[in-house]
Amino acid sequence: MASSRPRKQFGQHWLRSEKVLQAIVAAAAVSRCDRILEIGPGTGVLTRQLMAQAAAVVAVEIDWDLCRKLVQQFAQADNFVLLQGDFLTLDWRAALEAQPGYSLGLPNKVVANIPYYITGPILERLLGTIANPSPCPFDSIVLLVQREVADRLYAKPGSRAFGALSVRVQYLAACERVCLVPASAFYPPPKVESAVVRLTPRPVLPAAEDPRLLNQLVTLGFSSKRKMLRNNLKGTIDRDHLTALMTALQIPDQARAEDLGVEQWVALSNTILKEKTNAPEA
Repeated sequence: MASSRPRKQFGQHWLRSEKVLQAIVAAAAVSRCDRILEIGPGTGVLTRQLMAQAAAVVAVEIDWDLCRKLVQQFAQADNFVLLQGDFLTLDWRAALEAQPGYSLGLPNKVVANIPYYITGPILERLLGTIANPSPCPFDSIVLLVQREVADRLYAKPGSRAFGALSVRVQYLAACERVCLVPASAFYPPPKVESAVVRLTPRPVLPAAEDPRLLNQLVTLGFSSKRKMLRNNLKGTIDRDHLTALMTALQIPDQARAEDLGVEQWVALSNTILKEKTNAPEA
């Protein structure tokens, strides 16, 4: 399998560092009780390590050539299921349940070295979105991603990396960095640094009364990061009312979008919703 050539169209980079592979598996705390969903198994190097510790590994691979080689490589394994297709469009749950003889249950953890160019859509598929939240079926999600994206996922309010992605993901999950990964750990080496991140879906989401409004406010708030928040949100309600609401929530008048943590965004959203609901009709 190591001789398979990475295909640029699928954003493939083969992970070849044993140290990083072990760090990924350790971060997921894989045990014999776990069923792992792996997105893009590639040459199977991570797959093999996961199979050694998990009850089952369900791998989704878009590349037909790799699928054929993975089938050959793990032909004798009784805890490996391969689903061919695009993870972003495949109904992998239905495909898994249709597999003859499979009875180990749906995956409860995700572990993957994903194509960097579709990190956002993959996160939405795994976690859902603020605007349309739904219960996440996974206990944890461990991903190898571009470092710049990783920095935004676990950034703290007030930091340069904190942005709309930070709010949207942290609303749905707790995020932390496991380790940094140099380009030399891959073949071919990507042009960027990478990082392993662990996301733990929240069993109870922050109490946003109108998730769609919250999502709208986050979009508006970060639409121009150089502007103060009250200027970016000036079209939502009367400016004087907005200033008063921010003061009541102890949000400084000069605050920018990146200064607010998830709970503050939720509180602001709920307060604006109440103001809109109670406003007299024109």
